[in-house]
Amino acid sequence: MDESHPLVELARRTIETYVSDGRQIEPPQDLPPEMRQRAGAFVTIHQGGRLRGCIGTIEPVCDNLAEEVIRNAVSAAMRDPRFSPIRRDELADLDIKVDVLGRPELVDSPADLDPVRYGLIVQSVSQPWKRGLLLPDLAGIDTVEKQVEWTREHKAGITDPNEPVEMFRFEVHRYT
Repeated sequence: MDESHPLVELARRTIETYVSDGRQIEPPQDLPPEMRQRAGAFVTIHQGGRLRGCIGTIEPVCDNLAEEVIRNAVSAAMRDPRFSPIRRDELADLDIKVDVLGRPELVDSPADLDPVRYGLIVQSVSQPWKRGLLLPDLAGIDTVEKQVEWTREHKAGITDPNEPVEMFRFEVHRYT
């Protein structure tokens, strides 16, 4: 098996330690420059090709990317409300990805979007707490129309098609 990216290895070690010992690991002592930056990040867990957990941050909340990945790895494994917490007997079968988010940029129209290249944030103008994010390059989301609809309705909970929204696109660096 090929060696995973260091961010993925950090997420895996975090999940394994938390599930096995109930404790959160500390970031490595000598962080490489890539892990010192501040950025939003998502940790996505699949098992047998099916989603098993995905939690992340749109904007950074920790001092560095290593801490962000550790925090989100524990949440994806244990606190994703769609799934039961990961059990010890599942650890060997997990496929883990880490997406590091680039800075969101406001878009003027759907013509500025591409569901393979860009993730999408949709936010209500009048109710800014109604905000949802969809990562790029997801199975089944192959058109801009699907990307906007899914993000708007399923992620942000904006069901009124006439409700004004702002849209932001962002790129990700995906690590496996």
